[in-house]
Amino acid sequence: MSRYRGPRLRVVRRLGDLPGLTRKSARRAYPPGQHGQNRKKRSEYAIRLEEKQKLRFNYGVTEKQLLRYVRKARRVTGSTGQVLLQLLEMRLDNTIFRMGMAPTIPAARQLVNHGHVTVNGRVVNIASYQCRAGEAIAVRNREQSRKLVEANLQYPGLANLPSHLEFDKNKLVGKVNRLIEREWVALQINELLVVEYYSRQA
Repeated sequence: MSRYRGPRLRVVRRLGDLPGLTRKSARRAYPPGQHGQNRKKRSEYAIRLEEKQKLRFNYGVTEKQLLRYVRKARRVTGSTGQVLLQLLEMRLDNTIFRMGMAPTIPAARQLVNHGHVTVNGRVVNIASYQCRAGEAIAVRNREQSRKLVEANLQYPGLANLPSHLEFDKNKLVGKVNRLIEREWVALQINELLVVEYYSRQA
């Protein structure tokens, strides 16, 4: 299944606030659809599914990719849920979004795909690239690239820069210092429910 390209506010109404998907906020507080206002009590499976969908839509990954991340997190020592969040947060498109170079993760993915971003001086156009500690992420030295990012910096997606990143707005160069800590993850999510959802598949 390909990436979601449908109405974003519909997803936000169903799942709650997703800072990576859109900056807009829904006018109606209840879920979309004919029966959105009188939704009955949800089953445990439905709650786990919703948490999983939050991850999928916020980070813009497919079901197949998310399952691959869960399997990868399982192989690493430590809390599987925390490692899963770290893997998703350290993606190049998300790192660019957290630095403020793009208003949303889909916009950050477009910057990467169109070759506007360099990692350690080399152009990287793969949005799922895993950023590692010590890597320098910069805007390509082209007028078009710089103008795009400078316009985006006027209205960043999130106000606070996480502690694991640093960014120079004048030079348009950022650096990854270490792995992200759990408290800096902007998405309100219970990652343990996601791990439970995938317990039979992964």
